Amino acid sequence: MKLEISLFKFDYKSDYIPYYKKYLLNIKEERNLLDILNTINIQEEFQYEKDENTQVVINNLVIDCDTAIDEIKQNFGNELTIEPLSKRRAMTDLVINDDDFYDRLELFDAYINDDDKSYYKTLKKYYYASNTLNFEKNYIGDSSILFADYLINKYNKNKSNILNIIKSYPKGIEYHTSLNNRIFNIDHSIENKILNLKKELNLLKKESQQNFKVNKKTNIDLKNLSDLPTFIKNSFNNFNIAYYGENNKFIKDYLNKLDCKIIDLESKDFDLNKTSFHKNKELTFKIAGEIIQEAYDKGSDFIIVNDINDFFILDYNRKELKKQIKREIDLPVLHLHELNLLVEDKIEEASSLLKKHSINPKLV
Repeated sequence: MKLEISLFKFDYKSDYIPYYKKYLLNIKEERNLLDILNTINIQEEFQYEKDENTQVVINNLVIDCDTAIDEIKQNFGNELTIEPLSKRRAMTDLVINDDDFYDRLELFDAYINDDDKSYYKTLKKYYYASNTLNFEKNYIGDSSILFADYLINKYNKNKSNILNIIKSYPKGIEYHTSLNNRIFNIDHSIENKILNLKKELNLLKKESQQNFKVNKKTNIDLKNLSDLPTFIKNSFNNFNIAYYGENNKFIKDYLNKLDCKIIDLESKDFDLNKTSFHKNKELTFKIAGEIIQEAYDKGSDFIIVNDINDFFILDYNRKELKKQIKREIDLPVLHLHELNLLVEDKIEEASSLLKKHSINPKLV
């Protein structure tokens, strides 16, 4: 088995920005990710944690260093980009400054013992995997929320005080965004623990009860698509099309039928924290602004979604997005329903919908 590795390299003492160095490995006796790092280190020394119980990032997913090589190849292929748990906190190569993670532990000092502190250390990957940290560096951290859940179960008499810690913290639990697309082979009970605490603190509201049209009252009837196109009258072979959404694989499969150039976004599955939108609109708009900005900067003609609420957030809140990213980006957003009408040459029906956009794509 052969692997092509792009390894993150950085020295905070001498480098202004990080760079990536390529290594071609012929896998023989290596059995897991840590063995891969050890083999690279034999070729050329670099800094990393030589422990199977630690984590790094492969192709934008946090992964345990004891993960088997066969599992890595099956899920990531032969080309791997290996980075530290936090590029922002990188010190030397894959070694980071994790003081911010341990600083959060002090919030619970009045309620914990040494065994509890040892347990907290096992939660580090959940702290750095959170996408919220990329937008709010002072976020309390998903590790703190999971630690709170652990403490409540262990010391129920302190429940109200512990809940108050994660709720009253300036960037507290309402800033949580989903970990489900952030960690390889995540145990989904982790996310459920956090959501249960949000629910108990009355921080959750169904998407159907949210108002994602902050300054716009226009109604538009868009239905989520579930079938690939069977009749293609108009192709999009001259277009660069980005896509975003929870079910983005289906959108990409659809776009593959159109002979267009598909723009893959790193932000294509960023969680918009929609169920806490009523409590924290600003975070949603920061993340949405990043999605629009990345699509624009990568040369997209427009971005496709397949969820009505994603459409509302990205297209009907242009002023709010501009405020967050400090740029005015007139990138059209289309719902897959509308694109399908254009594909099937139902021009009049498509036109009636496109006129209701904040930014009309002017495709007809």
